[in-house]
Amino acid sequence: MPNTPERPRRVRVQRDGPVLVEGPVEVVGEDGEVKVSHRFTVALCTCRRSRTMPWCDTSHRRREPRRGDDTR
Repeated sequence: MPNTPERPRRVRVQRDGPVLVEGPVEVVGEDGEVKVSHRFTVALCTCRRSRTMPWCDTSHRRREPRRGDDTR
């Protein structure tokens, strides 16, 4: 569903996971490159481990906990 002034675009932030954005979206990278997705919901990587940046490929699930990290 497109965003409107009455219904803004929804963004979901998840602990230890990707940012979910209602699509379609255009993502502008640090280098100015624009990536487009026409999907219904888009998962944006926040751990910077994805091989398909800026899209999440679930690499965050394979993260090794650091010493002192609490178990979640």
